[in-house]
Amino acid sequence: MDRTQFITGILTKRSKYRTAGAWSLEPGAVLLNPETLDTRYKRTALDASLKKIYNSSSAWDLNTKDLETNIIVLVHGGGFGAWCWYKTIALLEGSGFIVNAIDLAGSGIHSYDTNKIGSLMQYAEPLTSYLKILGDTEKVILVGHDFGGACISYAMEMFPSKVAKAVFLCAAMLKNGHSALDMFQQQMDTNGMLQRAQEFVYSNGKDQPPTAINIDKSLLRDLLFNQSPSKDVSLASVSMRPIPFAPVLEKLILTDEKYGSVRRFYVETADDNAIPLHLQQGMCESNPPEKVLRLKGSDHAPFFSRPQALHKTLVDIATMPPVPASS
Repeated sequence: MDRTQFITGILTKRSKYRTAGAWSLEPGAVLLNPETLDTRYKRTALDASLKKIYNSSSAWDLNTKDLETNIIVLVHGGGFGAWCWYKTIALLEGSGFIVNAIDLAGSGIHSYDTNKIGSLMQYAEPLTSYLKILGDTEKVILVGHDFGGACISYAMEMFPSKVAKAVFLCAAMLKNGHSALDMFQQQMDTNGMLQRAQEFVYSNGKDQPPTAINIDKSLLRDLLFNQSPSKDVSLASVSMRPIPFAPVLEKLILTDEKYGSVRRFYVETADDNAIPLHLQQGMCESNPPEKVLRLKGSDHAPFFSRPQALHKTLVDIATMPPVPASS
């Protein structure tokens, strides 16, 4: 497949790993599913952006056949969807990886009502269903962004033998018995921006707990996209959906035998206003991964603000050799 064919590719479901919410690039038709955009977002601008990114990929000739796995699964953060990975998908596909971006329940184009999601198990179901249908000998690399970190942790506990590596991208990397709310509470204690930006949704009435959280669109750029291109901020503003509240409250059950058996990597974002760097560092200190990497000049959305650096980092992690089995 040459580069021209790639640019005319379609964001479609890959038949071998077909599951609700799993998307990847294939040759053949329109670049983005129009359902992911609420307006005519100027697809020509997106096409041109992808073409520029794709043509500048330095890893075009990377041989992925000899890797432990060449399958990368991208798991978005709270409020986002598979749509946010469009640059990362383009770059990784161009480097020879099989890439699947998951829409978690009630996210992206997944049709479920966010307000009816009552557990992390329900929210992460598209991811766990994807892993469940993989062959017993197949492995993937999970990349979780933001609250997607809690989701991949849950999946690691369920399917440790199917996860070769787990990458936490400015994400909630929690310890056993902790919830994402614990981490976000620390953020609110040190940075009032998140508290100002969040808007609670009470679909069951004000006398009941919140069912979801919205982010004030007027504060999106300052909180999440302070280093991102304007066109990507516009894309996010018409594509983001509410964040289900119940999964954020849920305390994870993580064991050394399962979750702890998976190689973990943390990617810090240096100019992040949503999960400030010191909180990311605190998670790494209390729950140390195998390696910590940093993206300089990145906001909370490195797939927008630092796509090339993120691509290089993910390739570096993917190409790290397996740890030799202890004798």
